[in-house]
Amino acid sequence: MKLALLILISAALTACISGIFGMAGGMIFMGIIASVMGVAEAMVVHGAVQSVSNSSRAWMLRPDIRWDILGFTLLGALPAIALLAMIAYVPNKAALFIGLGLLPFILWLPKGIFQGDAAKPLHAVLCGALVMGLNLSAGVAGPALDFFYVKTALTRKEIVATKAITMFASHIVKIVYFGIPLIAASGLSTLPPLWVFAAAIPCIILGTYIGTQILHRLSDIHFKSYTKYLVTAIGIIYLWRGLTLAGVI
Repeated sequence: MKLALLILISAALTACISGIFGMAGGMIFMGIIASVMGVAEAMVVHGAVQSVSNSSRAWMLRPDIRWDILGFTLLGALPAIALLAMIAYVPNKAALFIGLGLLPFILWLPKGIFQGDAAKPLHAVLCGALVMGLNLSAGVAGPALDFFYVKTALTRKEIVATKAITMFASHIVKIVYFGIPLIAASGLSTLPPLWVFAAAIPCIILGTYIGTQILHRLSDIHFKSYTKYLVTAIGIIYLWRGLTLAGVI
């Protein structure tokens, strides 16, 4: 019962955060559930919860989705799925937290090195490959996705809406990637009861609705600035956790 309450409360709160910033909520939620569950189980739960969060956010902002960008993103994602399916890589907890911790630092790359812009077709293809690869290996790819959006000329609503539908598709792939081997090995016994997933849906939708209402009150400049510093702070915490688990510190 404690695990169920933890999932429901954290799902609602992190959905609200993602509704505001278009990211960060997924990173926080993964950190919470990975602390109390196995990696494969956490990946499935995270994928299920975040797919609802992202799909509801995309629906609420559907007029702002940039479908042209999504098409090129898909072209990059398909090879990444094929490659990782052959490798069948499942990280341990130390690697998971270190990956989560390092991801936000992508946003701090000097401007002269590379300017990610998802509105450019080649960049969108690279975005799809990188995001899908990270989502299937580290469980979360929000900061990498944000790297291709935070410097675009898109509005804050276009950014959040397009990122939401991108991550929805990525999480569905993650559920299949980790869920099929997990169920084949141990059935559904290691996963939370189905009623937890059902109860999470209204919690997520409520959190998403509140978050999108706050989003409407932010300016584009403040939105991009807050996002960068928020995910970096989360990343530092996770990096410390991962290095501790690995015995480095």
